[in-house]
Amino acid sequence: MDSRLQMLTDWVRQFSGLEQAEAEPVSGDASFRRYFRVHRRGEAGQSTPLIVMDAPPEHEDCVPFVTLARHWHQHGVGVPDILQEDLDLGFLLLEDLGDDLMLGQLNEQTADRLYRGALTELVDIQRLKSPKTYPLPRYDEALLDREMALFPDWLLEQYLGLSLGNSERALLDTTFAFLRESALAQPEVTVHRDYHSRNLLVRPGTDRPGVIDFQDAVTGPITYDAVSLLKDCYIQWPEENICDWLEIFRTQSADAGLHRADPETFRQWFELMGMQRHLKAAGIFARLCIRDGKQGYLGDIPRTVGYLKTASSRQPALRHFHEWLVDKVIPAIEQRIAPLPEQP
Repeated sequence: MDSRLQMLTDWVRQFSGLEQAEAEPVSGDASFRRYFRVHRRGEAGQSTPLIVMDAPPEHEDCVPFVTLARHWHQHGVGVPDILQEDLDLGFLLLEDLGDDLMLGQLNEQTADRLYRGALTELVDIQRLKSPKTYPLPRYDEALLDREMALFPDWLLEQYLGLSLGNSERALLDTTFAFLRESALAQPEVTVHRDYHSRNLLVRPGTDRPGVIDFQDAVTGPITYDAVSLLKDCYIQWPEENICDWLEIFRTQSADAGLHRADPETFRQWFELMGMQRHLKAAGIFARLCIRDGKQGYLGDIPRTVGYLKTASSRQPALRHFHEWLVDKVIPAIEQRIAPLPEQP
């Protein structure tokens, strides 16, 4: 047993009904956090599953998670309730929302119901203000730029081994500025920042999902989380479906007073926000492989760059970026990783 797991087990056994608890691994994620399941024994012999989060304090700050979890839970968002905490040790005892990730439950029969529920939940998140004790960081110019820089730094240069000349760097600078300006022009709301099918849990008795991995929330563009959900890096849907769901979200968020955009404007925001996110995500997937040894994310790069290819083809202002992407970047990806998937 590793030392952190022994500490976690000793910590959780101090609580009533958990004196004999054994911590069973549930999952890790793209960070240093790990999750374990324990079972609390009741007086009548029944067993209640709970989740223990291990977030080593030298690597992870639990304060945003704890503060947002309490605030969002109080306002009816489906985040886990926090039952016990020790921030010095980096341990949290949480309500167990189950293992049914939305990704594993999505098919042609369930998709419309699950996406509608997730979009309704998203509007509720967007309407929330920052907790009084934790003003959410802003999705500002510097953060947008740092994220987009992950694409050339980690995917193009470090993983694919491409050498970028001055003209190519100038092209990227122009493209990034275009995407940044669109993002900053959007109405600002609370942004989960990773609102997709691997961070949403299907729960019995409701179409509204359980929501996890929200500790990096910011105040930012209204379409960001909709892009994460509808142009998911882990699953792709036909354009017709995406358009229908986006219009449902546009209408709901407008009715909530979050914006006054017409369908064409909202769609343009969505398309350009998607490019910013997919530049970031493709770079992160390469970084996870190179820096953290997590090879599994490489297979998601072709789908993610496929979204970039499609979106850039619709933007006259990004014609040169699109041509460069098609002529230089995509052939390297297809040679080193896999072909881009065909659109469904």
